[in-house]
Amino acid sequence: MVWTRTLIFWLNEDVRNPSVCLTVLQLILNRKANNKKGEAMNFQGSRRRGEEGIAVVIDFLLSNAHLVLGVGGAAVLGIATLAVKRLIERAGRAAEDEKVKQKMAESWEELSSVSASPTLLKKGVEGVKHVAKAARQQKAELSQQPQTSSSEVPPKPASKSKRLQLCALSLQERLQQYYHTRAALHPDEVLRAQSLAVDICSEIQGFLHSRVPDMPLGEMSLGGSLLDDLQVVSADHACLLVPLQLEATLWRLIPGEETLLTHPLHWMIRRVNLEYFPRGLSYWDRHLVGGYLSAEAVVNMFSKTVMESVNWLSISSTLDCLVRPVLGGPDLRLEIRPGNEDGAASSEPPVFISVLPLLTEEDVVLTAQPELTAPWVNAWHLSLYPWENRRLTQLDAADGGRRRHALKILKAVCRLNPSLRPLGAAPLANLILHLSDGEGDWSETSLHVRFRQCVAELIGYLEQGALHSYFKPAVNLLSGLSEDQVDRMGFMLYCAVSEPEILLI
Repeated sequence: MVWTRTLIFWLNEDVRNPSVCLTVLQLILNRKANNKKGEAMNFQGSRRRGEEGIAVVIDFLLSNAHLVLGVGGAAVLGIATLAVKRLIERAGRAAEDEKVKQKMAESWEELSSVSASPTLLKKGVEGVKHVAKAARQQKAELSQQPQTSSSEVPPKPASKSKRLQLCALSLQERLQQYYHTRAALHPDEVLRAQSLAVDICSEIQGFLHSRVPDMPLGEMSLGGSLLDDLQVVSADHACLLVPLQLEATLWRLIPGEETLLTHPLHWMIRRVNLEYFPRGLSYWDRHLVGGYLSAEAVVNMFSKTVMESVNWLSISSTLDCLVRPVLGGPDLRLEIRPGNEDGAASSEPPVFISVLPLLTEEDVVLTAQPELTAPWVNAWHLSLYPWENRRLTQLDAADGGRRRHALKILKAVCRLNPSLRPLGAAPLANLILHLSDGEGDWSETSLHVRFRQCVAELIGYLEQGALHSYFKPAVNLLSGLSEDQVDRMGFMLYCAVSEPEILLI
């Protein structure tokens, strides 16, 4: 019979075309339709969950094969049915394998440029993959640009996209461009912020002299990165230094290693010679806690005397800007918004001024910052910033280097990158100081080499979980970072090892 010969041919030739399978099944169904009407059909499909389409037809044929084909034909149909099932399963497995291979290829393509450590991969840090992928795509598009032949008209320079022009720059050129557009501040912007800070400084100093004339204070001044030309991205914060004057015979500064806290940055100021000079002879005796001058008590006093007592509305009208204290925090801060001609605050970004009480003895500078010394109310913070800035300036002056230049680039990168934002200025400055001990060439032409080196060194410090202070090796500058922050920073820097441009986007 025709259907029998067709089925035998299909089995002998091992046809794998699904259309042939459907043809054979159609012939079988036609054969079924020509049977006698009196013969009962036993359609007990026992349809299981998930079986559809061809599976139902196969079950129907197997259960009624003795009526359609007879005993011999039923055996042949059983063999054919098994072949059809194997064909369907093979086709399904091939499609699934195709999807798995494609997914694995995409995953390996994303990780091909990243030599991540097991800790980083275990965390599964995401959020920067698209950056590395974008950088690779930019390079690929640049390399696949067709070369212009002599007969073709070269395209106009204006037709090139800005993205491709940036990709064509070398790392050295990109760093210089990034410095001038992101890191370095415009002189007018710096002058505006300094002018506002100086005006506020004069107002506060005049108020304190009239309100508490017996308070022994030195001359207030500006300090910090704004004054030292180390501020990046925008001139939005300044530091107002308020020096306290202590009697040398009544007070003694105790290094942090000699205190009960045994922390090299947590110093204490003890009241001495009480048997000869009883309490009350010094103005600062009113802020003693347990025989020590309390930094927290001094900050609370300035908060009530300055932040809550000064008539800021009057000062705002005098300076043509909006001045208001930022209350609720552990530090003393003022927010200044430049005003316009109508007297209202302009749309320019605000400038924050931190009022910082401090004590100075020779080259030691102690600041009252409870947010850094908590929970110890008597502890004063040893500021290493003057030492670090002085050392960088000396090194650059000795060999004409660009260490401060490199520091500003690193600070801008960390400030503009969400993953690197927890990394402050102090670890970056100490990173460059440590690297300067082994590398002597910090010229402008070697900036790209030093930048790559800084990225590699920082990865090593993050893996160790420690970056020791240049002047106080017992201090770990990374101790304040959480494990999740370290992993995120490490993943971003691992991407930057092969694609340093992703940090400059």
